[in-house]
Amino acid sequence: MASLADHLNELEDAFVKVTFEEDGRPASPQGSHDRFYNPWIDHASNPVTEPGTWAARALRKMYPGKSVLLSTDWNTNILGFPGAVIQPTSESDLITSVIFVPFARRLGQLPGVLMDQIKFGSFHVAWDKYDFILYIIKWPQGFGEVIQHFFVHDGPEKHIRSLILAAGSWFNQLHEEILVFNQGYWSKDHNLWSEVQKANWDDVILKDKFKSALRKDIGGFFESEQLYKSLSIPWKRGLIMYGPPGNGKTISMKAIMKDCDALGYAPLYVKSFRSWKGEEGAMADVFEKARQMAPCVVILEDLDSLINDGNRSFFLNQMDGLEGNDGLLVIGSTNHFDRLDPALSGRPSRFDRKYSFDDPDKEERALYVKYWQSKLSGNKAISFPDSLVDEVAEITEKFSFAYLKEAFVAALVLLAGWEGDDKPSFATVLKDQIKELRNQLDKDPDHVVPGAYPSSSAPLPSPPRNAGRAPQTVDLRMHTQARIWDGGHRSPRMTMPGEMPAGPQRTEGRDVRAMALAAAALGRSFIY
Repeated sequence: MASLADHLNELEDAFVKVTFEEDGRPASPQGSHDRFYNPWIDHASNPVTEPGTWAARALRKMYPGKSVLLSTDWNTNILGFPGAVIQPTSESDLITSVIFVPFARRLGQLPGVLMDQIKFGSFHVAWDKYDFILYIIKWPQGFGEVIQHFFVHDGPEKHIRSLILAAGSWFNQLHEEILVFNQGYWSKDHNLWSEVQKANWDDVILKDKFKSALRKDIGGFFESEQLYKSLSIPWKRGLIMYGPPGNGKTISMKAIMKDCDALGYAPLYVKSFRSWKGEEGAMADVFEKARQMAPCVVILEDLDSLINDGNRSFFLNQMDGLEGNDGLLVIGSTNHFDRLDPALSGRPSRFDRKYSFDDPDKEERALYVKYWQSKLSGNKAISFPDSLVDEVAEITEKFSFAYLKEAFVAALVLLAGWEGDDKPSFATVLKDQIKELRNQLDKDPDHVVPGAYPSSSAPLPSPPRNAGRAPQTVDLRMHTQARIWDGGHRSPRMTMPGEMPAGPQRTEGRDVRAMALAAAALGRSFIY
């Protein structure tokens, strides 16, 4: 009678034969060209505890004498690295899950693009003077999925490590992007960067003295590292921009982000501290990234919503605790200064300076009306004399810049849609809209007119210690980044209209992002 050991040996031999030997096994229905394809499919279909280790051993047996290196690719994004040329080894062995990504209607007739999430794929990678084989494999684990990369190279392992280092270095830089923290994750947002580039200090209708003080405060901080160190004080600073909504805080914030980005100081924008790891965990992630990116600027919009009784102590510890915050400029904004805890609003070294964006006075209202007079100067159908500037500035007391803007936009919309020969003058329609908005303000019991503080040196309202706090707002939009690649393959399924550049010398004079968007619209993209 055969012993238990004999049975186990037979089972082991059978497993090895099924897994690694090609003799006698039926051909893949796709006509597989990759030797690793069938073993992986067989193994991944079985209960396994550590697929990564098994796969590494299998690849070492299949590629004897070659280097095999595993990488999780969390911070490298090999497929998104423009310095490498990447092509699938075989279409038949590629397993992907196709998803549809819709486009905004304003972008044109194309409804969207299909993108492929990789489940199993092998790729030829050319970088520098070396060639590699890259396997990307995804499998379920726990409540999520593992995405494992396996590099095979006919040479020393250091070449693979150099490739990963180069890709990681490129990926962790910002390329016309702004880092955004939301729902517990960092993402790179090109759309926000594009919006920030539209901001212009000429469009910020505030007194020149006020704008100049704000800009000098920010620029002076980044230029004063040696001064701070010579005084033996931490090189960090905090600012609060406060005041009723609609008076220029947001556009000023965008202009600040644009200036800092142009000077090489990355803006980090925090949407929410809500996170799967808790608000304190999210705060730790934000300040850890900020210290890594320093010198940089951290933007905390709606500060009264981000900071609450539960997370305030931890936030204050991150702001001025034991860990060094050298090079951090933290800028917060709020519509409700009175809701901020005195520990935030009243103590220098956390938020050192407060800038009031109050409702505009008559001089600032006149500046804003002149701004519109200049914008409409080329419209021959509109009469906009200087006398109207003075009149509008006079009758719009207590108007915010947002209310002033609404008066002009509403008037222009009404005139554009007017039918008939009895079309009123622009001045008449504008004053009628101002009157309607005045009635709205007078009927709104919650509209409180704060005191007019002309500059950053103005006195501040004293916030009550037990002030109520607004609920947090959470943006649930997801952001993904795709790799657009040139398959160089004869099959229409694999062919892309353009290739990614191999290095800086191939990007001169070419809009890589525009190429990528065009390719996504017409061909194949990968996300994983």
